[in-house]
Amino acid sequence: MHLSNTLRVLIAGFLLNDFTQADWQYKSRPDLAIPKLNITIPATKDVESGYIFIAPFSSYPEGTHHGPAQAAPYIFTDTGDLVWSGFTYFSIWATNFQAARYKGKDILFSFEGSHNAAYGHGHGHTTFLDQNYETIKELRAGNHRLTDKHEFHIINEETALIQIYHPVPYDLAPYGGSQEQQWIVDARFQEIDIETGNVLFEWSSLENVSPHEAYLPLNPGQAGSGYNSSDAWDYFHINSVDKDREGNYLISARDANAVYKINGKTSEVIWQLSGKSSNFTMGDQVEFAFQHHARFISKSADGTKEIISLYDNSAHGTENGHGHEVHFYNFSRGKIIEVDTKTWTAKIVQAFHPPDDLLSKSQGSTQVLPNGNVLVNWGSEGAITEFKSDGTPIFHFYMDSGYLGLGVENYRGFRYNWTGFPNEAPAIVALQDQDTETTSIFVSWNGDTETKTWRFYEVSDSGHRSFLGQAKRESFETELQLPRAAVKTVQAEALDAKGEVLVDTSVVKPDALVRKFEGKKKKQKFPNQKGHGTIPWLFFEGQKFFRTDNL
Repeated sequence: MHLSNTLRVLIAGFLLNDFTQADWQYKSRPDLAIPKLNITIPATKDVESGYIFIAPFSSYPEGTHHGPAQAAPYIFTDTGDLVWSGFTYFSIWATNFQAARYKGKDILFSFEGSHNAAYGHGHGHTTFLDQNYETIKELRAGNHRLTDKHEFHIINEETALIQIYHPVPYDLAPYGGSQEQQWIVDARFQEIDIETGNVLFEWSSLENVSPHEAYLPLNPGQAGSGYNSSDAWDYFHINSVDKDREGNYLISARDANAVYKINGKTSEVIWQLSGKSSNFTMGDQVEFAFQHHARFISKSADGTKEIISLYDNSAHGTENGHGHEVHFYNFSRGKIIEVDTKTWTAKIVQAFHPPDDLLSKSQGSTQVLPNGNVLVNWGSEGAITEFKSDGTPIFHFYMDSGYLGLGVENYRGFRYNWTGFPNEAPAIVALQDQDTETTSIFVSWNGDTETKTWRFYEVSDSGHRSFLGQAKRESFETELQLPRAAVKTVQAEALDAKGEVLVDTSVVKPDALVRKFEGKKKKQKFPNQKGHGTIPWLFFEGQKFFRTDNL
């Protein structure tokens, strides 16, 4: 299996240090085992404002303890501090986690449903949360179609673009198919009214683009072999949809290595960029392959020049091969491209190169931020970089650390401003250390963005509160240390920037402090054991880990 230089450094660092664990991060929330971001380029003063939105997951089988211990949507600060854990807020598997506006209000949304990693699709629905992190809507495709995981994009706060994976029987003989090979994916998208769920527009790849445009042929089956609906040949593979002010659409067709502009009234292809039948003469660095997340950025006054952004994977392959089975370039890139429909030329505006020459065989996104910076999510490589508009990296991190960082992936990553007012109660715990005769009080409030100070009280049996102290809120969890152990019950209250009380915690009695074992861990030898595949396991402290020589 191929190892990038970064991965080798990561593994070497792990072998010299203790296992990085997701546990023991928060005393007030021992149930949370969040990713520990591995920040290799700390955020500079030039980064855009806002939080980081990701939904990392593992490419390895469940139970192997690679990738996040709790795969879920998360909101983080630039320092890697948790703002909100969405673990259990979305069921099964969640991805494409974003903030948006709907009917004049800020919301969160995420796909949740099944995940078929082998064929690169999943079926489910999109769930909306309000600023209290309460579910307010679930949205599905119309016309008896199944919502796929790849796209949900809100337009003008009223409609949504949804991508659909739709296998159908088809004559595949012209494409080398046998009599048994009879299934193809008719890649579709819909624009739906969010309030009513009514379908306003639906587009079909088979009605508009020939399967001859596929880059991955029916045989040997890299995009499905067509023997049944679950194995349908995914010749086109839509993974993003956008809409411009004129009502036309921009779609990314990964398995055709092309981006298409679609007429919003007739469904006809207005132009194609890259792929087998590109309408444009391609300038240096413009060509892309197996791309994701194409978006309209701007248009000239006369309408002849358009600027788009996309994520250029330049690779396709398996989990083990890391994209080296089929690749067009040595690493993936975020790109901003100008297309000119007067001269029919396309040129690169800016390419964004990964700090560690990352090549992602799947997934990825490129977000142009309000201040001109660009946030690139490196998909299956589980990393994000923020760049200045000139391509200078000013922030870079991997989405977990140590062995938990191996195999971590993230479909899309974003930066947004967000204000959260959780309905969930704050968590508080008081821990007494009998050895030092001290008490430490820990408090946190998952999803809260407004608390600036925590004020702590001792509460008597009659309910009278005695002030113990206060602490500035500087991270997810805030601690107040007391130089005594004789504290009976405690409570805390959250104060905003104006000093107004936001919420009170419950009243709790102190527990005895349990210290985390910090002794030197000795290498333990275990007999080789195998799971359902052929990869041997290493067991350490009751957890499974892949052996280094198998990575």
